[in-house]
Amino acid sequence: MSDHDHDHHHDHAHHGHDQHHGAAQPPAPVTQDDAGSQALSEALRSSFVIIKIFMVLLVVVFLGSGFFTVGPQEKAMILRLGRPVGEGSKALLGAGPHWAWPYPIDEVVRIPISELQTVESTVGWYFLTPEQKFSKIEPPPGRSLNPALDGYTITGDRNIIHTSATLTYRIEDPVHFAFDFVSASNAVQDALDNALIYASSRFAVDDVLTHDKQRFQEVVQSRVTQLVQREKLGIAVEQCAVVSIPPRQCKAAFDAVLTALSTRETVYNNALRYTNDVISRSVAEATVRTNAAETERVRLVTALQAEAQAFTDLLPQYETNQTLLTTRLLTETLGQVLTNVQDKIYLPERADGKTRELRLQLSREPVKPAAQPPNP
Repeated sequence: MSDHDHDHHHDHAHHGHDQHHGAAQPPAPVTQDDAGSQALSEALRSSFVIIKIFMVLLVVVFLGSGFFTVGPQEKAMILRLGRPVGEGSKALLGAGPHWAWPYPIDEVVRIPISELQTVESTVGWYFLTPEQKFSKIEPPPGRSLNPALDGYTITGDRNIIHTSATLTYRIEDPVHFAFDFVSASNAVQDALDNALIYASSRFAVDDVLTHDKQRFQEVVQSRVTQLVQREKLGIAVEQCAVVSIPPRQCKAAFDAVLTALSTRETVYNNALRYTNDVISRSVAEATVRTNAAETERVRLVTALQAEAQAFTDLLPQYETNQTLLTTRLLTETLGQVLTNVQDKIYLPERADGKTRELRLQLSREPVKPAAQPPNP
């Protein structure tokens, strides 16, 4: 037998001997390293379960954050990766609950439609700090305007004034308002600034400050409306309030002019009032006199017509018997004349036709009335 065969036989015998002894021996005890590995495995399995639950919760929260509510006075649009979802009016979402993919996939843009928006123009106003605007404290005027800070406008007669405007508007076309401009509110601001400068250049300083303030405000609002429609900003102008004052450095001079204008206006109004009063009284007096004259004319004409008619009625009687009519008329006249006469003296004609002479004592004592007997 060779050495190789001897070694192989020896190994086989030794291996069989080991198997025999191994089958008979108890299992080896678990070491501390095996217990740590098993605990680590259990911990990892628990961690994976917690992570899965956490991931599910994150997904639920992520999707739930996409719910939003649109108020009754606004519209909303969903931008998906920067582009509106839908076209035209279909892109607008009405009041109520809605859902969109959370940011950054979708972005919800809210647009107030019925709520009034305001924008203020101070392009023509002097400089005020935010604290001064809030507290409404007027800073003292300097010796002159500071072009780097103070705003102003130039009037048509080349004077300087301070003017500001507050524009109230509402959004009519939310799509144009929100997406056709980087900032539509800034475009409205620019239009209002333009309108103030435009209107100032077409009015004299006295018209802006005193004589024609209402028309100046109307021109500002008309100019803003024209620019808004031309640029298609998608808004409707509701109201434009304008305030204009002279430069504060010249306030005393402007006040003196205003005082003179007020005095002139007062004197003129008093004179006009007096003129109207005199004319009214003269017209009234002339009307009274005219009416009285017309009444008297009508009365006289009526009386003369009656007398003429009476003479016309007597004419046939006169033509029939002149003496009888004359005697009757004389008797009627004497009866009317003598009705209230105290003393009556009748002088008949003399037979010879001559007149009789009558002498009366004008200073005679008046006849005393007879005394009444006393009552028994």
